[in-house]
Amino acid sequence: MGQADGRDEEQPVHRVTVAPFYLSKYQVTRRDWSRFRAIADAGSQLPITEVSWFDAVAYCEWLSKTSGREVRLPTEAEWEFAARGGLEGKRFPWGDEPPETRENYAARWKTGPEPVATSVPNNFGLYDMCENVHEWCSDWFDPTYYAVSPSDNPQGPPQGSRKSSRGGAWRHQIKIARCAARSSIPPDFRYADYGFRIAAQN
Repeated sequence: MGQADGRDEEQPVHRVTVAPFYLSKYQVTRRDWSRFRAIADAGSQLPITEVSWFDAVAYCEWLSKTSGREVRLPTEAEWEFAARGGLEGKRFPWGDEPPETRENYAARWKTGPEPVATSVPNNFGLYDMCENVHEWCSDWFDPTYYAVSPSDNPQGPPQGSRKSSRGGAWRHQIKIARCAARSSIPPDFRYADYGFRIAAQN
């Protein structure tokens, strides 16, 4: 995890192990969310946005009860592992080439988030990793956590005031983030460029 020439909170680079897990191929969509709570435009395949961390956790709890399988938000370690798609140490899900070299990059995100699975999936078959909307993670955020992070299944610090998130977003200056890039906001905030995807143990 981390990046040696990244921001301070991405250091030190350290090796961690995560237990086998599943991660949804797509960000949770408005159609998915409509089964949980009534919203306008429920037939869209756009990612759900303007959900707080608490909203996302409530959705996971509801889906766990209705599906009979426990689902949750991914940890930062799981998210970063999944984003890299097996390309250890690479800056982006596809390698080290800058986002501006991606097909149609300059024409994307002119009016809002794109429908899920607009971009090419990474080597794990996951779509929109590092882009489209910021994604909530389960961890509390601590910029110095990597210095004390356990090597097996790190869960983040036990408490904090902000929750971790990952990825770039359609209205952010950085549209496609590096795999190692970390971000955070208070868990009760609801922003138009914040969504999430779900995880489950194997």
